Formats: sequence, structure tokens, C-alpha cells
Amino acid sequence: MDDIFVARLMSSGTITVSPDTLVEDAADILLEKQIGSLVVVDSHNQLKGILTSTDFVRIVAESQPKASTTVEKYMTDQVVTVEAQDSIRDAADKMITFDIQHLPVVDDEAGVIGMLSTTDLTAYLSDVEDPSPA
Repeated sequence: MDDIFVARLMSSGTITVSPDTLVEDAADILLEKQIGSLVVVDSHNQLKGILTSTDFVRIVAESQPKASTTVEKYMTDQVVTVEAQDSIRDAADKMITFDIQHLPVVDDEAGVIGMLSTTDLTAYLSDVEDPSPA
């Protein structure tokens, strides 16, 4: 697994929103696209935060009034990331260490270029590893 890199497994075409996106609009996007997270970027595609479906539990519980709440209020702004050339072992270690399911893939110049999720890692492992029990 050390010779498999994040770029091979990441999802490209990552769905992004701006920090001033309304949470209702973010929820609609998550449902429409059937995804578990939205990457929050500025106008230069630079990472500002991440908003996951798990965050919506807190949004529903705490947000008042709902219609004027932006994602910036609830997004995680200290985002753990990986780069495309990182090994998937390193990515998996980060997911375990930080107890997260989504890792934005970033590039110094291009900003956010993709997303790696636990689902991506699981799909890869199911293709390369023999099922247990054998």
C-alpha cells in the first residue's frame, strides 16, 4: 500500500461552496449530489473549511434562525488535508488519528483538487485484498 498514492483513489470534481453559502443550500447540494461533505473554498479555490453531513446534526440542534445561517458558522476550519502524491497509508493514518472520514486533496498552486474518503479506501481495499474469511 505504500506505493499507492492519494491521486489514484481520490474523487476529482470536488463539490465546493463559499463560506457565505446558506446551510439550507449546502444541505440541498449534499442531498442532490448524494455526498457526505462539502469543501469550503474562497474565490481562488483555496481551502477555508469543510462541512460534513455530521455537522448538520449540530446545525439542526443549534441554528436559529435557520434561513440566514451560513456554512462558515459550522464548518471545520482547521482541516486535515493530503496531497495527491501522499501514500494512501499516510492518508489512512490521518483518518484514524483525527477520527475523520473525508480528506480534501490540496495542491499549493491549484488549491483543492479532490477528496479522499473512507469509502474510497474501502473500495480500493475490497478490490485488492482477498475477502475475509477466505
